[in-house]
Amino acid sequence: MRKLILLALVGLGAQLVDGSLGMAYGVTSTTLLLAIGTNPAAASATVHLAEIGTTLASGVSHWRFGNVNWPVVIKIGIPGAIGAFAGATFLSSLSTEVAAPVMALILLTLGLYILIRFTTFGLPTDRLHKPLRKRFLAPLGLVAGFVDSTGGGGWGPVGTPAILASGRLEPRKVIGSIDTSEFLIAIAASLGFLVGLGSENIDFGWVAALLIGGVIAAPIAAWLVRHVPPRVLGSAVGGIIILTNSRSLLRSDWIDAPDTTRYIAYVVIVAVWAAALAYSIRAHLADRRAAGHAEQDKAEVPAPTA
Repeated sequence: MRKLILLALVGLGAQLVDGSLGMAYGVTSTTLLLAIGTNPAAASATVHLAEIGTTLASGVSHWRFGNVNWPVVIKIGIPGAIGAFAGATFLSSLSTEVAAPVMALILLTLGLYILIRFTTFGLPTDRLHKPLRKRFLAPLGLVAGFVDSTGGGGWGPVGTPAILASGRLEPRKVIGSIDTSEFLIAIAASLGFLVGLGSENIDFGWVAALLIGGVIAAPIAAWLVRHVPPRVLGSAVGGIIILTNSRSLLRSDWIDAPDTTRYIAYVVIVAVWAAALAYSIRAHLADRRAAGHAEQDKAEVPAPTA
């Protein structure tokens, strides 16, 4: 019972992050399931089954707050579903000994990307309202869907920054559209895992716990996307993912690092993470001050006389 409550809280926290940042529900939840010894394919299957409900609730919430661009949802979601199904069947065919470090490496890479991307650059806002082409969105969706299934998460970390980097869609609509299209990815990945694994390897109690927490958080996150500083949140989540999956890799058969090496690595990771988080907070406060001064200067400009 204690584990189910913990999983519900993880689902709630992960959805708060995902709904306000456009990524990290799957990465965060899968990382925890792997940390408590879950089979990699079963962990990804559990998370994707829960995401069928959480992404539906999140999509409806974002739609009601006007955060969804439907052409983007279709253009990226359908190729993403194809990639997700392929990734799920691929992961299901791997042994646990091979899959565990492979998934940890994918998650670590995604964590590094999130940390570096949001700490260094924040959110770009130039080139808004230019059209997003299908030739860009379709390959992006295919790759992001495959990574999402094999890594237990990745739809948001791959899709959200790529669209944000294009500067053609305002951040809240990028996040809302990615979260909404993830419903298609969750369905396709779940079908792939059920075909590859069967249902006997999936704990549906865990699915329900993650689902309940995520559904509760979805409308709150859709509202918070207008208020929470994504730069700071991205740095915080990226650090958690890096630390947890570095631990998994260092203890895997691939590396099997001695205790002293692992503890030194943890200290270095935490120090870099703390520095990145502090930098993000300072950068966010500086941006707020600059925006405030710009508004003040604009208000002080005298109106032209007739």
